[in-house]
Amino acid sequence: MFFSLEQHPPEHPALVEPNGAALTYSQLAAAVNRVAQWPVRRTLIFCLTSSTIGFTAGYVGFLSTQAVPLLLDSELTPELLSRLITLYRPSFLWVPQKKSGAFSQYTPVQTLYDYTLLQTDCTDCPQLHPELSLLLTTSGSTGSPKLVRQSARNLLSNAEAIAQYLELNSTSERPILTLPLHYTFGLSILHSHLLTGGTVLLSEYSVIQQEFWDYFEREKATSISGVPMTYTLLERAGFFERELPSLRYFTQAGGKLPHRMHRRCAEFARERGLRFYAMYGQTEATARMSYLPYQMAEEKCGSIGIPIPGGAFRLVGESGETIAEPYREGELVYEGPNVALGYAQGPLDLARGDDFDGMLFTGDLAMRDTDGCYTVTGRKKRMVKLFGSRVSLDECERLLRERFGGADFACLGRDDHIDLFVAESPHCTAQDALSDLAGTLRFPAWAFAAHPVAEIPRNEAGKIQYPRLEELL
Repeated sequence: MFFSLEQHPPEHPALVEPNGAALTYSQLAAAVNRVAQWPVRRTLIFCLTSSTIGFTAGYVGFLSTQAVPLLLDSELTPELLSRLITLYRPSFLWVPQKKSGAFSQYTPVQTLYDYTLLQTDCTDCPQLHPELSLLLTTSGSTGSPKLVRQSARNLLSNAEAIAQYLELNSTSERPILTLPLHYTFGLSILHSHLLTGGTVLLSEYSVIQQEFWDYFEREKATSISGVPMTYTLLERAGFFERELPSLRYFTQAGGKLPHRMHRRCAEFARERGLRFYAMYGQTEATARMSYLPYQMAEEKCGSIGIPIPGGAFRLVGESGETIAEPYREGELVYEGPNVALGYAQGPLDLARGDDFDGMLFTGDLAMRDTDGCYTVTGRKKRMVKLFGSRVSLDECERLLRERFGGADFACLGRDDHIDLFVAESPHCTAQDALSDLAGTLRFPAWAFAAHPVAEIPRNEAGKIQYPRLEELL
């Protein structure tokens, strides 16, 4: 049984919902055994995810039965979902019962709690590689056909490594979800805690809702995790002023925290006797590749830290050489058992084996300090040359967020020109941002163009959707 559910105390709660519904480990194991009786083994199943007992029990059942789930945003538009179904031809859909009416062309065959298994009319389902266990999209709600192919070894090794460095050595851990389960970060929280016998507090509340905090306090949550945008919302919700006696640690990944927010998190942790972990990962590495030990949270502010247990980093220069000396920038390359099998662009790719061979060229530029800690400096493909000098668009955004709190920014560029998109605030107009950036970089203002926008478009993981901004140019 996946995650060795049967090894945990049978009456210990595994999953809890805000409405008070709960599932013990013995009940979750029984649900998994029930799924094992369904005709889903080695079939492709499209799953519309939600943070509910029904979805989660079915998902763990599919992994245990060696079906291959593709996790999708439950709010994916019917057009995008239909396009994916036509391309990949799944045998089944796993959908909330309340949405099953939208799929009247398919046949309901099983139900589990609040979810229904629908059999499609696809008779030419794709061949699945024996090692393939899970499919995730890197593009969230956009419905991109590009998927990441993950194996059982990827999932379990990463969950074990996360459990080790987060010190998840007690069944008393009670993480509260703030991220969707079709997103690799949110999913890793579920995996690592089911592996170690914790109690996962399922939630679809936003952290700015009072219901979230009522649930947090009622269920005595011990940890909270988020992407940079989550911490912006947490600050707005008064997280740093709240008395949360059950909280033990909190984590961040999904992009680089602004320096000011990283420092505030580190200081808050020190003052409250908590642990704060800044982390780094990609879907192509299942979830996590590195973490900053909580003892270094203030000293190494802005760093992604060290590789997770079982993993290793190296830096590669522009000519392909390995960079040995500290403080020299290069592309960050990761090696470990959690590196995914590769990508899928269509159904034939689901039969492919391991294309990555345990090695991931992350596309991120980074430097290593003398203590062996790494700091991401930008994206390899998010570099432009202004007047012969390399400029990181990610670094431009970071500088502006540090300078103008309350506003939001995104940069696009080509050589000798940067387009700056600004969601203005009372203290920062688009022209203010342009003048500040031009002055900081010491380039003439005519090399920049400022574009005021109502908001910077982001996906559910908080990452900027640059293609949508390109459409405005």
